[in-house]
Amino acid sequence: MRKYDVLVIGGGPAGISAALATAKKNLNVALFEEKEILGGQLIKQTHKFFGSKDESAGTRGIYIARKLINEVENNKNIDLYLNSMVMGYYEDGVITALVEGKMEKFLPKKVIIATGAFEKSLPFENNDLPGVFGAGAVQTLMNIYGVLPGKDVLMIGSGNIGLIVSYQLAQAGVNVKGIVEISEKIGGYLVHASKVRRLGIPIYTRHTIVKAIGEKKVKGAIIENIETKEKKEISCDVICLATGLMPLSDIINQIKCEMKYIPELGGYVPVRDENMKTSVENIFVAGDSAGIEEATAAMLEGELSGLYASYEITNIFDDRINKIKKRLKDLRKTSLKIVNGLKKLNLYTDFNVDSQEDLKELHRTGIPEIERISQITPKNSNRYAIMECFQKIPCNPCVSSCPTNAISMDSLNDIPKLDADKCIGCGNCVAVCPGLAIFVIDKQKESVLLPYEFLPIPEKGELVDVLDRSGNVLERNTVLNVRKMKDKTNLVEVKVSKENLKNVRHIRVVK
Repeated sequence: MRKYDVLVIGGGPAGISAALATAKKNLNVALFEEKEILGGQLIKQTHKFFGSKDESAGTRGIYIARKLINEVENNKNIDLYLNSMVMGYYEDGVITALVEGKMEKFLPKKVIIATGAFEKSLPFENNDLPGVFGAGAVQTLMNIYGVLPGKDVLMIGSGNIGLIVSYQLAQAGVNVKGIVEISEKIGGYLVHASKVRRLGIPIYTRHTIVKAIGEKKVKGAIIENIETKEKKEISCDVICLATGLMPLSDIINQIKCEMKYIPELGGYVPVRDENMKTSVENIFVAGDSAGIEEATAAMLEGELSGLYASYEITNIFDDRINKIKKRLKDLRKTSLKIVNGLKKLNLYTDFNVDSQEDLKELHRTGIPEIERISQITPKNSNRYAIMECFQKIPCNPCVSSCPTNAISMDSLNDIPKLDADKCIGCGNCVAVCPGLAIFVIDKQKESVLLPYEFLPIPEKGELVDVLDRSGNVLERNTVLNVRKMKDKTNLVEVKVSKENLKNVRHIRVVK
């Protein structure tokens, strides 16, 4: 039997963060991952993260994964068990696991469960046809194996996953026929929605899928307006389901932790305290297995559980514990859904959410109104940044990127403010913005500097189609300059006629 101070189940962002936090306290740690590689969902997330610089904001998930994996592999206090599955937990604290095909026993002082989540399905006619995928499977095919799932995709669900995967499909050259959302509101961050809308991808709010068309494989889908009952047939060879996640709680249930059904957190979740301790002594949880949130929160929860488990072993308190709790509150400041869920666990009972009530049209369409754009457009500047970030979300890389301190935020969740008199139009903020929501307008040159993450990258002097916020072609004009950036968010400056300066938000290379 192998003995450890802490045993961590799950090698995703939460599990890795828990293992590293514990190992840094000079405790011996066992980290179990059932797959052949660490990283969880991070290894297929090519988009940039939100949050603050302290939580890797502006960095792509795949790069965060590489950094975390490298730290684990170089930490002498962590024993890594890949391709290994934890099978059971016993009343005497013994854990059994299948390691290299053999059943082995482990006796840890503390256990941290970070097993993640699984995708929800959706009932509709012919939902078992080949060509119906979960969003996670589509990301795995594209971002790990380099395989396209099909040519024409219909996305079901407009949460962050649905919006992000739609964008990634478009980057890979797939024709995204539309995004279907049953609610009257787009579920994900509005900057993600605006990003796909400027590609010409429609979002059908108040719609649901009722049928997949085809006999041996998907050839189309029928969607329905849930109010008018009007049906629409869409030709596609892939239906991608991004309809939410549920905590993966098999081992948590087997341990007999107290569970509670909280839909805001994804379903049945373990009852736990603010230190991530469950109802069973010495058992902690972290990440999506504790409740569905973004990966940044998962990493912080993992670190918190690791530090508190270490404190219970060493009796040495780390002030970082309280700092993490504050960071988590900052991240959740604008998330009414998450906070309402946590309140059902008797957490955050006196916590007030900073909500917004004036984004109804933007939530419906993903396209900011002209009046909203006019409010943030400087009146007397010739070259200036324009930040189409209207939703309060935890994100601030633009602030630290500005060399003249022209961008300010009162808090992590505040709307960024621009001092046009200080702005020199350098474009640094354009490159770092995770939501690709910042652009630079030059009235004198009659040009727009915009972020571009597609291939091929246009060359200086090349003619490109210039698109508006809905993906409509406004004109064909010339590329004035291209800055190829290390993090792959390239900056393209394109010539634009005077009447279109305020409307250009994307370009398309002419084939």
